[in-house]
Amino acid sequence: MQQAAAKPSDEDLSLAERAYRAIRDRLVMLEIRPGAPINEEQLGQSLGVGRTPVREALKRLQYESLITTYPRRGTFATDVNITDLAHISEVRQELEPLAAAQAARRATASDREFLAALSRELESAASRHQGATELLHLDLQVHRGIYAATHNPYLEDTLLRYDNLATRIWCLFIDRLSDMAGHVGEHGPLIEAIVARDADGAAELARSHVVSFERAVREAI
Repeated sequence: MQQAAAKPSDEDLSLAERAYRAIRDRLVMLEIRPGAPINEEQLGQSLGVGRTPVREALKRLQYESLITTYPRRGTFATDVNITDLAHISEVRQELEPLAAAQAARRATASDREFLAALSRELESAASRHQGATELLHLDLQVHRGIYAATHNPYLEDTLLRYDNLATRIWCLFIDRLSDMAGHVGEHGPLIEAIVARDADGAAELARSHVVSFERAVREAI
């Protein structure tokens, strides 16, 4: 899938940040399966970085509940527990509308350009009938773009964490979901509302999106 407008390139990031983002997304997309052991040396080799950046990345990922360490056993990707869905949705139903509204109010010209590019990518993905995995990558880009546009680092960090956990649940049932394209396509009107500075409309669309996510997952169980 072609990339939408770019935020800071890998060259602009520290080795630890690059390692963190790469390992995070492997965990979120279940490329590293739940319960799988985490091998620092293998990760470093696959990413082309040393052990120190990997260790720094793993400390952050443990805080974000994506990995867990057991004494004398090692480090593992956390399990995906469907019983967490209600708790995660409860938080997101409050904070996603807030983020959408604040993005509509605070987004810079650059933010709006980035989100508009993502909206065009959504339309293109629909016409190309992209697979579920590619659509999920796009879903992540949209959410992260909206969070960044709030210009509230605490809100952004909190929602990134919960969106990552929600996406892991989504991935667990990806083969059973009947309308992945429709779910991701809901972002189109949301982005339009943010770009148009319609805070109330963006908030309502964001709330509906979270509700439909939980409903779709429960129907797939």
